[in-house]
Amino acid sequence: MSAPHLPKVAGIDPEVPVSTHTAAPLREIPAAPGAFIQDRLAGWVSDLTTLHELTERLAATATLDAALNELLHAGAALVGARRGLLVLERAGSTTPSTTLGLGLGPADLGHLETVERSATALGRILDGPPEAADARDGIATPDLLGDQDLDPRHREVATRLGYAASYALPLASEAAGRLGGAVWFYDEPGEPSEKQRHLVGLYARYATEHLARLTELERARADIATVADELLPSRLPRIPGVRLAARHRTGPQGGGDWYDALPLPDHALGLAVGSVGGSGPSAMAAMGRLRASLRAYAVMEGEDPVAVLSDLELLLRLTEPARTATALFAYCEPAARKVVLAGAGHTPPLVLGDRRCEYVETTLSAPLGMLACWEAPSVEFSPAPGETVLLYTDGLLRRTGDAMDRAFARLHSATASVPKADRHDPAAVTDHVLRAMLPDGLDRSDSTEDVVVLAAHFD
Repeated sequence: MSAPHLPKVAGIDPEVPVSTHTAAPLREIPAAPGAFIQDRLAGWVSDLTTLHELTERLAATATLDAALNELLHAGAALVGARRGLLVLERAGSTTPSTTLGLGLGPADLGHLETVERSATALGRILDGPPEAADARDGIATPDLLGDQDLDPRHREVATRLGYAASYALPLASEAAGRLGGAVWFYDEPGEPSEKQRHLVGLYARYATEHLARLTELERARADIATVADELLPSRLPRIPGVRLAARHRTGPQGGGDWYDALPLPDHALGLAVGSVGGSGPSAMAAMGRLRASLRAYAVMEGEDPVAVLSDLELLLRLTEPARTATALFAYCEPAARKVVLAGAGHTPPLVLGDRRCEYVETTLSAPLGMLACWEAPSVEFSPAPGETVLLYTDGLLRRTGDAMDRAFARLHSATASVPKADRHDPAAVTDHVLRAMLPDGLDRSDSTEDVVVLAAHFD
């Protein structure tokens, strides 16, 4: 007879022999083998995330000034400083240097400029050879006031401004070369850690590439604006009985909006505004040709605006059949206060006076180049003494971002809101209209549209 099986309790088989040796009780939980590595990885991820966020903010800047400000703030955060100074100064360039401060007023910058450049770390970076090791890695001065060899003037300025240490870093990369340098100031003796130096060095090299692109872009925009200004009147004519003012701004790519004012026989005056389709150098060249041709036609037959635009249409169709343009030409007799105008697909003028603000009713017409032969009847009106005729291009309307009907209403409201004290000054009228239409300013708008406003005030 077999022995009875013992019952199983809590999953333990009683037939399995129990060891007589017991392990010592655990007094502490051992650390995981990879805890140190995990901490290091977490630190790296945190640093890379911070660097990624700062570079994204820098990449979002569209102007050089905004990028320089962002670089100063980001660098101060990376090295743990409160104030800083940046100098943009390309070696061998004739472009004036740019100086920007963080937490430093104009008077503070003036004091810093009195220190000899060779006595400062930033000056040694800017004037030294680009391949110097300290210029590449940055120069830390952990205790300025404790340095016995410190320049006396530098010591005086540091004491006055209240900084005790500094860290200077070049703005340089292999592709862009050296664009300048930056220095951050500490209120107490100290210097950035090795990790901080590494991060700010990576950030500075990326920032240098971004600054180089923005510098070239702003230089190209300045060249385009210069060419556009050269293609427009250098000064407005002086005709008895009428005063003129004009405002013009070229888009970043260069456009084809233009204006003109030229004296004609018998003390008459020709006013014109227009826009050539497209952008860039080709549109600017076409704008120059169109304006020059209109001047010639205006001298020969300016008293008939329809004939002037008809000749312009024929010229455009024969020489540049793939291009379209809009134009408005007005023949003015200031003594008689008489204006005869014709438009080809262009926006109607506005008349502003003490008793009225209204659009001139012009005939509908297609732009130049849209028809085999352009011709539309002219319109004649008489501005009263003290009234201003406002001519403009559609870029002024498009820059608002509104639909065209709302943009027209907005322009009417902006013109009607000109203070009565300013309505006898054409320059004040144009400036008020631009401020009301584009409150962010012509330069701060990100629109690619050109803007032209031409005002004629009849005495």
